[in-house]
Amino acid sequence: MSADQKLPYNPQNKDSVLAYAKKLTGNSLRTSCHASIIEHGYTGKGNFGQILEKFYFMYEPNSDALPDFAEIGMELKSSPLKKLSNREYRSKERLVLNVINYLEVATQKFETSSFWKKNAHLLLIFYFREEGMDILDYMIKLVDEWTFPSRDLEIIKNDWQIITNKIASGHAHELSEGDTFYLGACTKGGKGGNLRRQYGVDTLAKQRAYSLKQGYVNHIIASIANEPTEVYGKIIPDNAPIELTIEEIVIAKFSRFYNANTDEILAEFNVERNKLAKNYFSSITKLILGIAIDKEIEEFAKADIEIKTVRLREDSLPKENISFPAFEYNEIVSHDWENSEFRETLERKFLFVFFQFDNGKIVLRKAKFWNMPVSDIEKVKVVWDKTQEVVASGKIVKEIKNGIRYTNFPKKSENDISHVRPHAVTTDDTYPLPVIDNVTKSDRYTKHSFWLNDTYIRDEIYLN
Repeated sequence: MSADQKLPYNPQNKDSVLAYAKKLTGNSLRTSCHASIIEHGYTGKGNFGQILEKFYFMYEPNSDALPDFAEIGMELKSSPLKKLSNREYRSKERLVLNVINYLEVATQKFETSSFWKKNAHLLLIFYFREEGMDILDYMIKLVDEWTFPSRDLEIIKNDWQIITNKIASGHAHELSEGDTFYLGACTKGGKGGNLRRQYGVDTLAKQRAYSLKQGYVNHIIASIANEPTEVYGKIIPDNAPIELTIEEIVIAKFSRFYNANTDEILAEFNVERNKLAKNYFSSITKLILGIAIDKEIEEFAKADIEIKTVRLREDSLPKENISFPAFEYNEIVSHDWENSEFRETLERKFLFVFFQFDNGKIVLRKAKFWNMPVSDIEKVKVVWDKTQEVVASGKIVKEIKNGIRYTNFPKKSENDISHVRPHAVTTDDTYPLPVIDNVTKSDRYTKHSFWLNDTYIRDEIYLN
């Protein structure tokens, strides 16, 4: 802060800073700042935050190691919102914190780390970012402070240590957001990844920053907005002693039932389930975790963890390949790989639960937390690149024989990990195309998605 600058708040008083910040609620930057804001000149993805700092809180944007309001130990962060159909708010993205200095963090302890000094106490400002609207007119909806609850903080400490251990062992180039639960290490930089020196080895690593997972940001938003919490069930009760990690607790719950069939598991809980129901296996999973069938799992929602239940044949090959949500053709051509939705999905943490057919019964074999290794993610890039090229060139359909359309999308035989195939109930379930298809002459095409190969699931996840 400039010593000779007259501020409309006291930077040495938390209540003063917070009260001044909350004046933004229901307003835009244009209506909240002085007239010179019109000539702000800031460009780039983070310009809302820069304008907020310079023209509302009246200090120069910086990358200091100390919090923005150093006198009270409070860091200012802004992030975009979206509104759901039920009128609840959700985050549009993860909350990016400070850039990780690989050379320094390798020898730090959590309590005195650059991360904790910077982010122990946050001042959060959430706004609606709408396409086509001037940045000065984005409506600011939620403003409040945030400190981490003790249970969350223990998980975040463990996440920080996982990240630090990887850096200290010279593997910063293998960091992935899927390594951790609430606190991630997200890529930060341009298309090339802004390569940086790392600790102890010559291999360069992509620049990354600490970030709060999008699911955890949603939890913060719900807390600030006082949204109901009855939709969630907890794996770890609030009064439980903090001794084990989430991963250890979850695997311990499942391991009790390894090699038990589904009838035996249901009998243990004295419940019945319809074997033909679509949620049959997910309901068994929730029973084991102690979560009511109509509840979401709070810890998994905060960590963006997706559960994949896999049915194995007797030879241990999955009954089917695993699909991801259908991609939009216009979206895939407008992104590069580093910023693609599919790459972000592959960096997540998953919980795989494996059930196997065995002499007419279905047996629980294994539960495993997994995230795709960085080296494998780079192999999948080949599939994504070809898919983008096929869509952008208007060459989706290769030929039509006997009424069947054969495409140029990457096939299972072309890549050991992933392929592209239809993800629609009928051929009439379509998305618009950015370029008319050369063969069909249509501006729409049946929905497709990326899939993980069944052999990869068996060899690299189940048997590994």
